Amino acid sequence: MSKNASSADNQQERLRLEGWINGFVDGEGCFTVSIIHGKYSPQVFPEFVVSQGEKSISALKKIEKFFKCGHINLNSRHDNHHEQMLKYCVRSIHDLNEKVIPFFEKNKLKTYKQKDFQIFRKIIRMMVVRNHKTEKGLKKVQSLIQTMNRRKYKALKSSETIRRTLS
Repeated sequence: MSKNASSADNQQERLRLEGWINGFVDGEGCFTVSIIHGKYSPQVFPEFVVSQGEKSISALKKIEKFFKCGHINLNSRHDNHHEQMLKYCVRSIHDLNEKVIPFFEKNKLKTYKQKDFQIFRKIIRMMVVRNHKTEKGLKKVQSLIQTMNRRKYKALKSSETIRRTLS
């Protein structure tokens, strides 16, 4: 078998995996940004999260391996699930900007999450150039957050953030 045939197979497999990840995130993923009002100054806290029941941890591991960043941990939500919920989470601005965002720019989401992604991308780009550190920039981030995930902006207090982060 020639190298080209093997390379074509690998490319086809990668395209299938990219399509699978894209669809999985459309159904089970979330782009979210919180503002933490800590002791000294507010902090912008972005996350890309994919949630799944413990029995499907292999799906989260496949996503983690693909992006080569982030981590899987216990999801702290308490609802009517009959198994532990896990989440794959990427919080690093560098990884979000260099790995996650380029993937979803190339592989557009099909649901309302595409709009959330576009807003998320705008906030991350502001953070990369540190615009969120100014009062005007922080207000812009707050305004953008209000348009995401079909909910109102809520500033998190430090203790609430610590609980969410540790769990």
